[in-house]
Amino acid sequence: MNNWFTVKVKYTKHLDSGEVKRVTEPYLLAAMSFTDAEARIFEELSDVIRGEFLVTGITKTEIHDIFSYDDSDVWYKCKAVYENFDADSEKGKKVTQQFLVSADSVKQAFERLTESLKGMLAEFQIPAIAISPIVEIFPYAEELDKELSRRPLEETDVVDEESGAVFSAPGSDIEDEEDEN
Repeated sequence: MNNWFTVKVKYTKHLDSGEVKRVTEPYLLAAMSFTDAEARIFEELSDVIRGEFLVTGITKTEIHDIFSYDDSDVWYKCKAVYENFDADSEKGKKVTQQFLVSADSVKQAFERLTESLKGMLAEFQIPAIAISPIVEIFPYAEELDKELSRRPLEETDVVDEESGAVFSAPGSDIEDEEDEN
C-alpha cells in the first residue's frame, strides 16, 4: 500500500528575474516507506533540477484523496468533516479527512471538492480551505518501480497462516539454514 509523503528539497533556483536563490520546496509523492520516498524524489527530480539538491525533510502526510485539474497548478488543502454512525453502538463519530484540489481560487476549490464528494452518503462540511505550498505531486508510478528493480510482494514472501510456515526472500539466512538440513 502506498502512502503520501511530503518531501522538502533544498536547491539553487534560477528565478525569472535572472537571480539565483537558494530555496526549499515541498513535493508530495506516493511511496511505500521513507526510504522509498527519498529514492523516488531523487528519481523524479534528477532531470528537473540542475545541479545538486538536498532532501531536508520527509514527513508522512494524511491525504485522503487528490483531485487534479489540468487548468490550474495551485493546490488547495481542504478539510472535510462528516459524521460516521456505527450500526452496532448506534453512536456517531466525527471523521475528518484532508483533500488536495487544484484550483485557481478558494471558491473554485470549494466548488470542485463539493462536486467530487457529492456521491457520499453522509452529509459533509468543509470547514477549512487553504492554499498549499506543494509544488508538484508525484503519484505512484509502476514504471518507476520497474526501473528501480522493485517487485511486488509475492505469495512466497508472506506467512502462510494455516501451516504457520515463514517464507523468506531468496538469499536470506532462514532459507540457507533450511537447505543445509
